[in-house]
Amino acid sequence: MTDSPVDGGSTVPTPQDAHDALPATLWDRMRDDPQYAPEHLALEAVRRLGPEAAQWAARERALRPDIVADELASQAVRRFVNRARLSGAVSGAAGLPGAVIDVGVLAWTQARLVLHVAAAYGVDPAHPDRAADLLVLQKVHKVAESARLALGVAAGRERAGALFGMAGERPLGKVMLQLGIRLARMAGVRAAKRFFAKLVPGAAIILGTWANSSATKDLADRSRALYRGGARRLPEQRQP
Repeated sequence: MTDSPVDGGSTVPTPQDAHDALPATLWDRMRDDPQYAPEHLALEAVRRLGPEAAQWAARERALRPDIVADELASQAVRRFVNRARLSGAVSGAAGLPGAVIDVGVLAWTQARLVLHVAAAYGVDPAHPDRAADLLVLQKVHKVAESARLALGVAAGRERAGALFGMAGERPLGKVMLQLGIRLARMAGVRAAKRFFAKLVPGAAIILGTWANSSATKDLADRSRALYRGGARRLPEQRQP
C-alpha cells in the first residue's frame, strides 16, 4: 500500500502505523511552498498527531494509574528514538526524491515525539501553541514570537494555495532541493546543504543513525526540559 507520489514518479510506502506517514496533502503543500515547509509540517502535526498523543497518554494512564510523568515521557522517547533510528531510506526511492522523503519522515517522527512528551507531562498536545513549540524545539526559529509569525504566514499561504494554487512554473529539481534542505535542518541533519549537494543521481540514499538517533535524542532532552512540570513559556524575543 502506498501514499501519493511526492514528485510525480516515486511513491511513499505506507508504514504499518498510519501516523508514521506524512499525509499526501502535506507533501503537496510543502512542495508548493518549500520556504515554509517546516511551518506547514508543524501545523499539520498538531492537527493530526496532537489528538493521537492525547489519546495515547490517556490510555496509558488508564492502564497504569500509578505511572509518573517522567516514566511516561521516557516511554515515548524510547519509542520514537527507535523509530527515528530506522527512518532512513524509508521511501525506497533513489537520489534527491528519496532523500527528501526520508528527512520529511524523520521530521514528522520527531514532531510525534515532542507531542507525546507534552502529553506525558499533562500539556495539551493538540493546542495550537504546540506548533510554535515544535519550531523552536527543532531550532527552525529561536523564539516563540518569530515562530508564531511564520506560522501565521504559512497558514495564510495554505488558504491562498487552496483557492488559487501556488505551484507556479519553478523547476521541480530546485523546489525539491529547497524542500529537502529546509526539512533536513528541521530534523537536525547537520550540514544539510553539503549533504544534499553530494547526492549522486541514481544512488540510493540512507540517512542512517549518524543523524537520526543523536538529533532525536537531543530534541527529546529539550522537550522534556520544556514540558516537565507542565506548560512553560518559550522565550518570546531574542535577548539584546
